[in-house]
Amino acid sequence: MPMNSVNTNTGAMLALQNLNATNTDLQVTQGRINTGKRVGSVKDNGAIWAIAQNQRATSNSLNAVKESLQRGQSTVDVAISAGETISDLLITMKEKALAAADSSLDANSRTALNDDFISLRDQITKAVDNAIFNGANMVKATGTTVEALANADASSVITVAAQDLSLGGTALGTLGATSSIGTQSLASAMIATLNTAITNVSSALSKLGTGSTSLASHLKFVGKLQDTLDAGVGNLVDADLAKESAKLQSLQTKQQLGIQALSIANQASSTLLSLFR
Repeated sequence: MPMNSVNTNTGAMLALQNLNATNTDLQVTQGRINTGKRVGSVKDNGAIWAIAQNQRATSNSLNAVKESLQRGQSTVDVAISAGETISDLLITMKEKALAAADSSLDANSRTALNDDFISLRDQITKAVDNAIFNGANMVKATGTTVEALANADASSVITVAAQDLSLGGTALGTLGATSSIGTQSLASAMIATLNTAITNVSSALSKLGTGSTSLASHLKFVGKLQDTLDAGVGNLVDADLAKESAKLQSLQTKQQLGIQALSIANQASSTLLSLFR
């Protein structure tokens, strides 16, 4: 049987405990609604917070991977543009060499063809020298090989080898900085040289194109991977706002009832006065 006492109000203590619990739950729910997160700090859920932080670190690291892949792709694309220009120049140079191989040409015509040939030859050097992106040139002699990051811990890279398209280099062979078609014999010999150079440049461009495709494909994969990681983090820490909204209304009602219950319990001791009237 409960004791009637003005010193100890058990009902008020119980009502206060329930009201405090409701207020605590209400603060948690309001925090989730304000931040949109179910786990906003390590105090909310230490294990889940740690897992989410690790995944965030990986996702943020992938930003550096994407930047590396994009730089590599741009460097390769500049090299491809230069290579395509050089390939077109070689085709035009072959046309000039074929024309100069005609033994019936007069001296003036041969000189004009040779001047055109030399101008085209020098344009190859200009194309090679200007094929630079971010300080890297993949088509000059001893050019830069692209090594783009492939994962978040830098333990893997995608490599695109440099291709020497300079005069006298690996691809152009005997086509050098002094090559000319000033005589019929030089023009005839130059045709074979240019055929080989055209084939080699096409092969080099094929390798560069494959490398660019690999970089683009991996960049797309990394983007999807990052999106998946971000979604995973969201699944771990994000709050269900529809659920939290319903819970907020429930707790607000519960809080009002708790205040009323505490008020009623606090009035209990005053009823004892009626016993002494």
